[in-house]
Amino acid sequence: MKKVISLLLSVIIAVSSLSVAAFAVEEADDLKIAIASDLHYNVPREELEGNPDQPFEIDDPIYWYANRRASMDDESGFIIDEFLRQCAEDDSIEYVLIPGDLADNGRVILQEHLDVAEKFRAFEEATGKSVFVINGNHDASLNNDDTTFEDFKAIYADFGYDKAIDTLPGTCSYTADLGDKYRLIALDSCHANYSTEDGMTTEKVNWVCDMAKKAKSEGRYPILMMHHNLIDHLPMQRIVSRNFIVRNHLVTADKFANAGIKVVFSGHEHCSDAAVQISSLGNKIYDFATTALSMYPLQYRVFAFNEDTIQYETRTVDSIDTDALTSTIEGYSEEQISLMNAGLNAYAKDFLKVGVQYRLSLSLSLEKMGIEEGAIYYGLMETVMGKLTSALETPFYGEDGIAQQMAKYGITIPESEYVNGWDLATDLVADHYAGEEHYSVYGDEVAILLRTVAFVLREELGLLSGDTLTASADALIADSGLTSFKSELTDIGESVFGTGITPLEYFVVALLSPLLHKFANDDDGVNDNTGILEGYGTVNSKSQFENVIANIKGFFERLKFFAEMIFSIFAKMWQ
Repeated sequence: MKKVISLLLSVIIAVSSLSVAAFAVEEADDLKIAIASDLHYNVPREELEGNPDQPFEIDDPIYWYANRRASMDDESGFIIDEFLRQCAEDDSIEYVLIPGDLADNGRVILQEHLDVAEKFRAFEEATGKSVFVINGNHDASLNNDDTTFEDFKAIYADFGYDKAIDTLPGTCSYTADLGDKYRLIALDSCHANYSTEDGMTTEKVNWVCDMAKKAKSEGRYPILMMHHNLIDHLPMQRIVSRNFIVRNHLVTADKFANAGIKVVFSGHEHCSDAAVQISSLGNKIYDFATTALSMYPLQYRVFAFNEDTIQYETRTVDSIDTDALTSTIEGYSEEQISLMNAGLNAYAKDFLKVGVQYRLSLSLSLEKMGIEEGAIYYGLMETVMGKLTSALETPFYGEDGIAQQMAKYGITIPESEYVNGWDLATDLVADHYAGEEHYSVYGDEVAILLRTVAFVLREELGLLSGDTLTASADALIADSGLTSFKSELTDIGESVFGTGITPLEYFVVALLSPLLHKFANDDDGVNDNTGILEGYGTVNSKSQFENVIANIKGFFERLKFFAEMIFSIFAKMWQ
């Protein structure tokens, strides 16, 4: 009897082992990766200092050392350490991907790259997990900087290049396998020598398509990683932020999607945003822009792939080793360290708000805004800029606040916790960086901002004719590339000021239209930070004919967009 029981137990254990093994094989087919972009690592300074090379110092008791880019340069290395520690702690994460800008001054300070590479090397040795990198515009050039493409590939030889299956000569591009089913296409999207330009070429586009088709022919799903964005993450991004998205992006995305690429990881824009484009054949391609790791919201992404689904989420670095920070860099106050320890993410947000205000303050000039003397609204804008600065600095509430001054004219603004216009404007920017923007253009925030600006400008612009204000507003909208959204902007104005807005109110909406439009159009149906998509193994249920018909409307919309853009460019040339 004991022998029978023993035999049965042996069979049960054997079967259980086979079941576990079978489950393990099934799990091994899944792919889980972490993506952190734009690390912008800086070699730690010996002492915390302000920014002596900038026009003026920041007057803030805590964030006086903030910079115009709002990146936590002094803390960057410790933020990277914490990110890697979290990746090491999560046993399910198999690979770490970095879509460029590993170093802040990497083109000229080789040591920054050497330090980052050492952090990656220690991580790989301790965990057995692999890091894959691609260059960003801050990292290297072909031959014009101290750090060349060859230097970059040599320093990061152990982080993708050692596993390269194919490469594109003259660039930092390569392909490498991720697990058993997927292949990474790491594309060098940077210009060979100019950091302010994207470097997409026909050769690079064709290479990516060839590599995607090759991966599919070998039974692997292609995943693309590049520094520049492939799909718009802002309305009209190619116009309002053209150096952040690749040229000919609509056609390029269409080709990549039809070659079999479904997911793209990018950075550069420093925002957490997901966007989708449907190709001419009905294939969806998603571009996930990941925020800069060293800036608020200190986020990175985690993706889990299987045949049926692609699940993703964002995670936050909310603490660093402040003992190591203060032992490396002198000059931090007890209050600064206390705030960091209470929550690094909240500290980073206030740091960003101060830095953004500083940068925008420097930008509120006609020269910085690119407004030429011949523009129809030049004289008007010259007056507006001074008043706009005053409006942003004036408290909303309290004695002599905006609300009290407005009340004399029967105008009100909603109650809020915002101190002044700068507080509100920088919060909108921070929210864009964090993704999942929750502000509505028909909400209190926009109403406060527009009514405040309109109120402050009314005394200066009240004597101008309605025709002058309307013509200036139309010109501003056209130069912002938003002519096709003119009716929508008018609707926003009427929701704030009431039906039949005045020429002055229309001008205020036009003045702030790029900002409003940015927050009005994140409606592509893809959640920025957390979601579930169809996996690479799913089949499009629509027929080719249905897909083509469904895209005809989109084609004509794009055609209209390009026609308006070209007309606007020529109109400015003929002025």
